[in-house]
Amino acid sequence: MADIFDVIADGTRREILRLLLDRGGQSGEGTSVSEIVTELGVSQPSVSKHLKVLRDADLVSVREDGQHRYYSLTPAPLDAVDDWLIPFLGDEADAFAPPALSEPIVNAAETVGRVAASTKHALENVFKKRR
Repeated sequence: MADIFDVIADGTRREILRLLLDRGGQSGEGTSVSEIVTELGVSQPSVSKHLKVLRDADLVSVREDGQHRYYSLTPAPLDAVDDWLIPFLGDEADAFAPPALSEPIVNAAETVGRVAASTKHALENVFKKRR
């Protein structure tokens, strides 16, 4: 399985995850590939490629109905991101001295961290509301 950070590093895949979250998360009938293509304005082959990566990372589940496929969010793999982020969110985060990294790497890590935290928070809110 691909590293979860590699999977969510791609903007299109994050947009797909956000769309699936906005359209009902894990519940409901799922969102069709054609709906994702229309909503994101990305080609069908590109969406299919990204959905395969998300499936391989267990971030989405698929339901087949004839020739149509409907995708739903599976947020459990994001727990690894959450586990990685937790130490940075507590009081001990102030004492953390990061190793010297190049600016592009630092910027990329910050972006991934923000997206992961935002996605995790949004997912938790959706599931709390559905209980």
